[in-house]
Amino acid sequence: MDYPIWDVALGGGMLMAIVAIPHVIVAHFAIGGGLLIAVTETLAVRRSDFELRELARRSSLMLILVSTVFGAISGVGIWVVAGLISPAAISALIHTYVWGWAIEWVFFILEIVAALVYYATWDRISKPAHLLVGWLYVVGAVMSLVVINGIITFMLTPGEWLASGAFWDGFFNPTFWPSLVLRTGIALMMATAFMVFVALRASAECREALLRYLGWWLVAGCVVAYAGYRWWEAVLPDTVRNLFRGAEPALAQLAATRSFALWSLTGALLLGLLVLVLAPRLARVATAAGLALAAFAFFGGYERLREGVRKPFLIHSHLFSNGLLVSAIPALNESGLAVRSGWVARGGEDEAQLGRALFRAQCSSCHTLDGYQSIRRALPSRADLSALAAAEDAAQAMRVFRSECAACHPGVGAEEMRGMLPSTDELRQDPEMIADLNHGMITATLLELRDMGEAFTAAPRGAMVNTAPLFSPYMPPFVGSDDELEALAVYLASLDRGDEPKPTRNGKLS
Repeated sequence: MDYPIWDVALGGGMLMAIVAIPHVIVAHFAIGGGLLIAVTETLAVRRSDFELRELARRSSLMLILVSTVFGAISGVGIWVVAGLISPAAISALIHTYVWGWAIEWVFFILEIVAALVYYATWDRISKPAHLLVGWLYVVGAVMSLVVINGIITFMLTPGEWLASGAFWDGFFNPTFWPSLVLRTGIALMMATAFMVFVALRASAECREALLRYLGWWLVAGCVVAYAGYRWWEAVLPDTVRNLFRGAEPALAQLAATRSFALWSLTGALLLGLLVLVLAPRLARVATAAGLALAAFAFFGGYERLREGVRKPFLIHSHLFSNGLLVSAIPALNESGLAVRSGWVARGGEDEAQLGRALFRAQCSSCHTLDGYQSIRRALPSRADLSALAAAEDAAQAMRVFRSECAACHPGVGAEEMRGMLPSTDELRQDPEMIADLNHGMITATLLELRDMGEAFTAAPRGAMVNTAPLFSPYMPPFVGSDDELEALAVYLASLDRGDEPKPTRNGKLS
């Protein structure tokens, strides 16, 4: 909340997914592909197998083009996008793991240099020397994975770091080893998915043997990835695992993502066994594309799940998705956010302007106005309330309630909600009554969200907060003074009329 807000029409989270998922697919191919190419060339040299060595040679070109070019560019893109949409998180990660990033960059340089030398020196240096370069690449790639894995897993399960703040307590956190096993399996899957296309170009008499060879690597990758995934699930705290597991998962969308990921893994395994191991003669570009899509779908599903179960945090129990530190909640509620943030203070004293500034600071990291996770669609509206009040029978009232109200009022029935609303005669006599009621509902919700902050500050230091019993477990608490709460309520209520104030050239709102 100390940084300027970068508004993204489709939502910061969606933009990050668009940039990050292709990058991590390619990055894991760079790791698994380097390992598989080095092993393949080693076996080829020992067996004097020309075709196997040609597979390694041709795959090294793909490794250069895909990982070194696209991977490096998209990696820079992740830093740019993350720095714009979550500057507080990037700042926290750099301050905590600056030497970790430095070490990773050293290994990344080794990886890039070794890859270029490896590709450029085929048959120009001795085979043992060429193999040495390939294995140096593997060392750089694997160690990059080890370092980045420690930082990524820290964000979900910071472990003892919450109490100690020590580098190694956060790095070797509870999900470090399971995730490393999982990502190793994924790296092998990504390597096979890319290298199958290379193997399809081999001579007809050698193609089936090469495809079968890659098929066993794919099977191994799927088995290792599944074992790592189940281990990862098992070590998650109950408060996190209950978001997507159990008879009644707290977030049904994440439960569906888990199912999608595991079925995609199953599909990749079955396709690999059938098309590569048992009947490689069936392999074609189309079947290779299907295999790659299944592998990519599993990886993308897992990444979506891993990001989703961190709600509402960027660093669990330490930093919320909007950049709010758990430790800052009491002070901000006492003084107000405008005192702390110059970007909010620019809203001035006008309620509409201040409310918009508060929305951008506290809500826009997850919500857009009308795009991804639209706040306008999530808010109660006068039309919805009027339709429920005017329902002619219980069945119609239930339909309106389920469609528009049940998500935010799970403990209230349709008839009970109708009892809280004015009658149709009252609405005809005083049309603004429904607007006042709508504003009151928004204000009551914000009060609940501000009170929710006490649960985070009261949690024992060093423990991961159990968000399940909270009013809104997957949202950060609202922080600010009474006047700021009212200003945000006024702004959110104005969205129901579609009259959101527009910024003018001087930065004020009209």
